[in-house]
Amino acid sequence: MKIFAIADLHLSMDMNVDKPMDIFGMGWENHALRLEENWRNAIDDGDIVILPGDLSWGLKFEEALLDLEWIHSLSGNKVIFKGNHDLWWNGINKLNSLYEDMHFVQNEAYLVNDELAICGTRGWILPDTDDFTEQDKKIYLRELRRLENSLKDARSKGAKKIIAVMHYPPAYVNNLNTEFTDLLNEFNVKTCIYGHLHGANNFRKALTGEYNGINYKLVSLDYLGAKPKLIYDNGFVD
Repeated sequence: MKIFAIADLHLSMDMNVDKPMDIFGMGWENHALRLEENWRNAIDDGDIVILPGDLSWGLKFEEALLDLEWIHSLSGNKVIFKGNHDLWWNGINKLNSLYEDMHFVQNEAYLVNDELAICGTRGWILPDTDDFTEQDKKIYLRELRRLENSLKDARSKGAKKIIAVMHYPPAYVNNLNTEFTDLLNEFNVKTCIYGHLHGANNFRKALTGEYNGINYKLVSLDYLGAKPKLIYDNGFVD
């Protein structure tokens, strides 16, 4: 069993959703077709694929359904987290009743086996961001609680190893220590994956590699060239 990850699929297969991604330039041309080819070449039914948010441009659940069906058609078990553009995400129990191979995570941990869990939350912009408002603070604190709940659930289920997943970066190269990273260290997380960042200018801000005992991995689709990244293969992969 292998674990892969890729964020920011930004699908728009419903005819009522007009969001072509190729207008954003390099890395987005025919991105769904390239992703499907790479996915089918690398991932088997027994594997897991982590999707850290921004799956669909649909505003309503009905507008995202074709995108979810497309993901369902691909091999592997999918462990899914919410992104800032996933406005269709409504009702965790409803979502988890849709497909046996798609697991939507919120406030809990997904147990891979007796010792490994996948935890996480969407995250939010950090307090040192320009124009950080009181409303942002409320969302930020809620996301901290959700991450803590997920990590606590992993511990209660006996997991000794944790893959932490966020949509927003938990930190940046110019802001390495945050309340999110404090939580990851408190629960002895060794691998954290995230998305959200796009384009060369933003990639330069990304925290990647090992810092303070945690291996951070940016897995945005355009950063990975639409190729799911191998995270775990009977052990963590650098």
